[in-house]
Amino acid sequence: MLKKELLEQLNNENHYTVPKYVLTYAKDLGLDMNALILLIYFLNKPNKTIFDYKKIISDLNFTEKELLDSMSVLKDKNIFLILMEKNDSGVLEEKVDISLFYEIIFSKILNNESKENVEKDLYDNFEKEFGRTLSPMEYEIINSWLEQGISNELILSALKEAVFNGVNNLRYVDKIIYEWNKKGIKKPSEVTQTEKKEEEEKASETYEYDWLNEE
Repeated sequence: MLKKELLEQLNNENHYTVPKYVLTYAKDLGLDMNALILLIYFLNKPNKTIFDYKKIISDLNFTEKELLDSMSVLKDKNIFLILMEKNDSGVLEEKVDISLFYEIIFSKILNNESKENVEKDLYDNFEKEFGRTLSPMEYEIINSWLEQGISNELILSALKEAVFNGVNNLRYVDKIIYEWNKKGIKKPSEVTQTEKKEEEEKASETYEYDWLNEE
């Protein structure tokens, strides 16, 4: 076959579309390449299409093991199901149901939007207290706190502590968070509890000191 004819044939082949959200959340879904290919294949078919084992192997150039392994991955991730349904003739048929996948994506989109809103509020609080726009480096520092699993509430408490002490400096806030982290403080309520405990321990040490036998 001539190269030109082959190119025309390839161009006329059916093309699978890959929705942007699949690429956006593919890493989060934890799919290997074959499982991702199989998912894209199903996404390009009508939902609850008949599960044609041999045709899938032929269309995707999979081995039997590759298909079974990929199906297992998608099932374990609760991305699709195989249902038994009767056709118009009353005969049971295996059909692929990927409606669960859309629920997963919907949940991830909502969570992502919620996270973005929370982060925006956090940045807005810093800019309001500092009376200026944050620098790119300051954005990175705040993001590093979030990546370490430090809660927004604790970060805002550290910001309030810095402002109370008259310091509008992100490095100072970072030092507060560092000290709290060393003490195992995870929530704002634990700050007061820890400070109170430290004060009681200091008072106890002073009370127990034997002033009479001081040399």
